Amino acid sequence: MFEQTFKNIDDILFKDAGADSELDYIGQTSWVMFLRYLDELESKKADEAELRGDDYSFIIDEEYRWNNWAMPKGPNGKIDHNVAMTGPDLVEFVDRNLFPYMAGFKQRADNPKTIEYKIGEIFSELKNKIQSGYNLREILEYADELEFRLSDEQHELSSLYETKIKNMGNAGRNGGQYYTPRALIRSIIKVVDPQIGETVYDGAVGSAGFLCEAFDHMSGARDTLSTDDLATLKEDTFYGKEKKNLAYIIGVMNMILHGIEAPNIIHTNTLGENLRDIQEKDRHDVILANPPFGGKERVEVQQNFDIKTGETAFLFLQHFIKTLKAGGRAGVVIKNTFLSNTDNASVAYVNTYLRVVTYTLS
Repeated sequence: MFEQTFKNIDDILFKDAGADSELDYIGQTSWVMFLRYLDELESKKADEAELRGDDYSFIIDEEYRWNNWAMPKGPNGKIDHNVAMTGPDLVEFVDRNLFPYMAGFKQRADNPKTIEYKIGEIFSELKNKIQSGYNLREILEYADELEFRLSDEQHELSSLYETKIKNMGNAGRNGGQYYTPRALIRSIIKVVDPQIGETVYDGAVGSAGFLCEAFDHMSGARDTLSTDDLATLKEDTFYGKEKKNLAYIIGVMNMILHGIEAPNIIHTNTLGENLRDIQEKDRHDVILANPPFGGKERVEVQQNFDIKTGETAFLFLQHFIKTLKAGGRAGVVIKNTFLSNTDNASVAYVNTYLRVVTYTLS
């Protein structure tokens, strides 16, 4: 069902004048799916609170809940077309009311480690590109058919989302940076073998493939985990940084769909951090990453590093070595010419860091 729904939504986006590529498709699918998922999440929590005899305080105000603006339904459980917005009024509501309200959570949230803050960040970075309100109405109706309450349903959705990320990577030069083959990621994680109680970091988080797979690896049979262990995994284990807007949103979405409600991912240029400012509290037990190769950083960014070069791969590896705890473990993808290049930066890097890298990965 999920697979067919994704295909149907892609077909609608293909017809819409505002979505031009696979990159747009996943961006637009992301915000719709996120709001549908959030509605299911809140409904589930409200039901659980009712069973305990407690009251549940909804995150989203009444006007902006899915069943009011997206899918108002009559007594028969079907959409009430006399009430539901369709056409230009739907697009106007989304652009002028919904997105500003959702973006405002970033200012209203108590701290960045909350789902409210992540809601605000997502809708601060994305914008609705669907120009036809009639197309948007169809997309909302397809999304409403999906349910995310069971773990199997969430797993199926996250797997399909990964497939869309892979397709996005194949769609053009700019998309490839977001996707690392999952077989490679799983092999690296199996070797590094992060454990509950350790922190895992990716400074080039992209679509958060490493963090999501590490979460699956560490959670194993989740039914056997204690409540404290599961809370540790979801709240205090996985950390990341991402520079690009769309990649950041996709990474946050991917982690939320894997069950981590408030991912510890920061939207920033990792290489803008001065190595000399990294302290023990900033270091991690495990680093997993596939940093971008061939990029070029500005001269002022290069000043943050001991070995100055515009090559992003060299800069990221300096950052990872500095960020790794003593005795920690790292699994980092590097290009095949990394140890054989003869330019000054490469030679300096090998002479300075090779022992550290060998020790870290052993």
